[in-house]
Amino acid sequence: MELTRNKQHEVAMNIIYQALTYLDMGEDFDIKALISTNLDVPFEEADIYVKQVTVSAILHREEAIEALSKNLKNWKFARLARLMQAILFLSYAHFYYVKDVDKKVVINVAVVLSKKYLNETDYKFVNAILENTLK
Repeated sequence: MELTRNKQHEVAMNIIYQALTYLDMGEDFDIKALISTNLDVPFEEADIYVKQVTVSAILHREEAIEALSKNLKNWKFARLARLMQAILFLSYAHFYYVKDVDKKVVINVAVVLSKKYLNETDYKFVNAILENTLK
């Protein structure tokens, strides 16, 4: 089954969210299994974008936290809602590790996801953080 680009972003955000939940609980997890379960296909058949962005987001999360934290005025990254963290990790990984994407496109995807899944005005916060972090 071919996923739309919007669906790819939503699935990737959800997988990253699940991985962050396991990490916060100190539990081991298998990223390949999370991808397979969420897409309901064997890992080898999973959407390439979803695999690239989710694995990159988890592998490079410390780097992303450091970069994103520089633009959090009076906030600690750990205090952000986990879903917001997932959106920020998705955006960071998409921009720096999946490549071939315009900064404006990455930020627009994050804003769309934020408007759909976060509180009413959180998209403005996400937009500002990404605008200042993605270079």
